[in-house]
Amino acid sequence: MPESRRSWLFVPGADVAAHAAAARSGADVLIHELEDFTPPELRPRARALAAALYGRWRDAGRIAAVRINPFQTDGRADLQAVMAGRPQVVLMSKVVAPEQVSALDAAVTALEKKYGIASGSTELVPNVETAAGLMRTFEIARASPRISALLVASEDMVADLGTVRTRGGAELAYVRSRFLVECRAAGVEAIDCPYTFSDARGAGAEARQARQMGYRAKSLVSPAHAAAINRAFTPQAREILQARRIVAAFERARAAGKERAKVGGALIEVPIYAAAKRLLEQAGKG
Repeated sequence: MPESRRSWLFVPGADVAAHAAAARSGADVLIHELEDFTPPELRPRARALAAALYGRWRDAGRIAAVRINPFQTDGRADLQAVMAGRPQVVLMSKVVAPEQVSALDAAVTALEKKYGIASGSTELVPNVETAAGLMRTFEIARASPRISALLVASEDMVADLGTVRTRGGAELAYVRSRFLVECRAAGVEAIDCPYTFSDARGAGAEARQARQMGYRAKSLVSPAHAAAINRAFTPQAREILQARRIVAAFERARAAGKERAKVGGALIEVPIYAAAKRLLEQAGKG
């Protein structure tokens, strides 16, 4: 996942002021949200804003995305209306089966042809929001070559599990861990659930926890959380310094014919060396 996709901000579909605030937020991916953040009676208005909106977001250096409803509800109308705006990424809410992705892929392919968009260029990001969807994450992730990532929900997921969202997040611990493993196994990126409380400090703490778990990206619902999330997923100076030490020590050890190195009491083997190299590459310090 490129550094430019650390933070995925959901933006109310018909709220023009929110559209402008999103572009200023610093979030890397801006998602024109046509599901829960846009009541059905406002969806026609939101769709009509799409073409100009995505152009402004791209001009601001952001990735322009849209989240549509499932095809069982308003999803087809959403997609047909917004594809003229050439969204770079299409997310679909409440995906529970790979067949939904296959249908979405076919519809996007037809609309790319209609609007002269490069075939296959529109990425898909299914959203897993229920226990049923979680159990089929791997299948969903492999349902289309367009899929670059999957996103796991928080509020809908805890409702489906029959619990409530807490700042500590224990109720989602298994969901987040399993979702990440399934996405990694399928070879696609995993986007962590949004922190749905108002405090940016809590959002940053949950993002740091997500990174420790292995996530490289997180969704959000408040533009005020973007800076904290971006920091959490950006290598800091001390991490870069430690990675350099690991790389240097391991390469010295290998040059001396040793199978591993020792840094600060830790034994450095190939996987740790490879992780340090990745961190330096991510930071542009390789």
